[in-house]
This record gives sequence, structure tokens and C-alpha cells, in this order.
Amino acid sequence: MDNGGRDFVEGLRTCFASVEDPRVVGRCDHLLLDVVAITMLAVLCGAEDWPDIELFGETREEWLRSFLELPHGIPSHDTFRRVFGALERNQFSGSLFRWTQALHEATAGKLIGIDGKALRRSFAKKSGKAMLHLVTAWASENGLTLGQVACEEKSNEITAIPELLKLLSLKGCTVTIDAMGCQKEIAAQIREQKGHYVLALKGNQSGLQEEMCQFFEDALDTDFKNIQHDTYQTNETGHGRTDDRTCHVLEIPRDHPQCAVWRDLRTLVAVTSRRICQEKETWETRLYISSHAPRAKLLAQAIRRHWSIENSQHWVLDMCFGEDQRRQQDRNSGANLAAVRRLAISLLRQEKTNKRGAKNKRLNCALDPAYLLNVLQTARF
Repeated sequence: MDNGGRDFVEGLRTCFASVEDPRVVGRCDHLLLDVVAITMLAVLCGAEDWPDIELFGETREEWLRSFLELPHGIPSHDTFRRVFGALERNQFSGSLFRWTQALHEATAGKLIGIDGKALRRSFAKKSGKAMLHLVTAWASENGLTLGQVACEEKSNEITAIPELLKLLSLKGCTVTIDAMGCQKEIAAQIREQKGHYVLALKGNQSGLQEEMCQFFEDALDTDFKNIQHDTYQTNETGHGRTDDRTCHVLEIPRDHPQCAVWRDLRTLVAVTSRRICQEKETWETRLYISSHAPRAKLLAQAIRRHWSIENSQHWVLDMCFGEDQRRQQDRNSGANLAAVRRLAISLLRQEKTNKRGAKNKRLNCALDPAYLLNVLQTARF
């Protein structure tokens, strides 16, 4: 058990080697590494705020001393809050997610979804402080959070996405982003980093959307004559509904005007969905642009898996970690604790001996220190 704890601490030390301690040298009672380690362990065991983390530390102090230094005992909840508030949020998350990035590369993950989430109770009416938005990179194939960048407004996600992409190794990966991230500069950056993009189309790129709609309609009218075209279909039945999806992928002619504007634009993807629920039938067609060749199955799966970030991360954060109920208006401490929660989800998903969900696994961590260390060992730094 001691060896597992020491491996965990050494891994943390490796990840945070480049992080500067923002506190005044010589006036600190607690080591930065101890503060971060206790927080990570506490969150895995069910802690949701700073008093919870302090209680975890006090309850497990004897065990923690087997691998942490703790020169002045367990920090108070105010100390945890102040330290996490002083750590620059994007530097902290960049260091923290080196853990999962290494695991993602080791398991040859290829799909990366980029999406934003608001911390709903992080606003303050009196001071005019808006909700904090976190833009996250999610590896859908292995359930890993690869990075996080914080911004103040949803509109600022456009500037946050390029910063997040810089933290990632995209070579050989497919990056999927919703319509907010459908920007020429973002597409170019993904290609410069040797990745492929799949970007959703909506009204924010009205000219592009209109031209792609017309291109798809013309192709349908001519039965895709003289156009390289691939199709993939799926059928799903469950929860009282039936979903039929058809994915058409069309190669865009190289002389199309949009190919000169969008870096390495190659294909248009049109996903038509037919849903029957309680005898009511609805149809929807969504458009995407991509740098991939016309490979319908690959692109259909990438688009479908993009939304796993909603079910596998956002829903778990709200239902199992109570994120939307956390009243944390300090930007750095709120974003940094949110990064710890996202890392916790990634680690819990990698542990396979317990077949139940995140809530049960957190309880197991709280009851059994050996299981807690086993969760940490599922991903090496």
C-alpha cells in the first residue's frame, strides 16, 4: 500500500515539475504536492468542497503520512481554498492532464471531442461576474479528459479552443467540434498539428452552410453522378423509440470556392436521422465538413461518439459529483477543482474490477484505501 502511495506522489511530482508554487517561500506550512495529492484523493472518495477535503485528510491522516510528508499536519479547508485559488488555472490543468494524455497515447486513442460546459453556480449578480465556462478535450474511445481551458463567456470558447488544442498531440487523431468551433483558424490549426477535423455546420457560418446545403441537394438530384460518395446506415431500437441514421459523405470538388478558404477541406458529411417515438415520426439532417476522405463509417462513428462527452462526462459531473450545485465564484479555485473532478472521472473509468458506476466506485474508494490506490494505478504518469 505504501509503495502505491509513493508511486502516486512521484507521478504527481513529475506532472507538476514545471508548476511554480505561487506562495511566498519560507512562509508556507504545507507542501504544494501534499495539498494537491490530498485533494485528488479526497475527490475520488466523494469530497465535493473544501471542508469535505479537510475532513478526508483528518480522517485518513495516519494513512496519508505513509507516503506524504505533512510537516504541519493536515491543511485547513481555508488553506486548500487559498492554494487552489492562487494556482493559475490553465497552467494547473495543463500539468494535471499530462497523466491522461500519456495514457491516451499509450492506448492509441484516435477520436478527440471538444466541448464546453458552464459551472452554473459560479456567477455573482452583485459584482456582475458571469458563469465560468470550461472547454474540455475528451477522448471518447477510452473515456479520458485530455485537457481543459477556462473562459468567462460562452462566446470566448472560440478563443479558448485554440489554446486547448495547443496542449494536445493531434497527430493521426480526428477532432470533432460543434458549430461554435467551426472556424477557419481552428480548422487550419488542427491540420498544422497533423490531425483531421470534423466540424458541425450551423448559422454561425451561414455562407458555408448555404453552399454545402446546395451542394448536397444538387448531388441528391443527380443521384451523386460524378461525385465520389459513400454511405453508412445504422438502426437502433430502445427506450420506446426507433432511430434510423443514414450518413452520406461526399467528396467536395477541389475547385469549389470553399476549398480555397478552409484548410484541406475534402468532404461534406450529411447525417439524416429518422426517429419514431410513440407513433410520432421526426426527421433531421445535420451537416459537417471534414478533412477526411469519403469514409462514411469512420465519420459516422466519430460524429456519434462526439456526444459521449455529454453522457460520460457532463452528466456524471452533475449527477455524481454535484458540479452544478457548487457555489464557487473564485475563478482559479473553481476551475482547478473542476479539473480534479474531470481527472477523477477519467481514472474511475479506467478501473474495471468494479463494474458499477462512478458513484459506487467513489464509495468503494472511501471505504477501501487499497481500492483507492488501485484506481490511481490504472493510469501511470
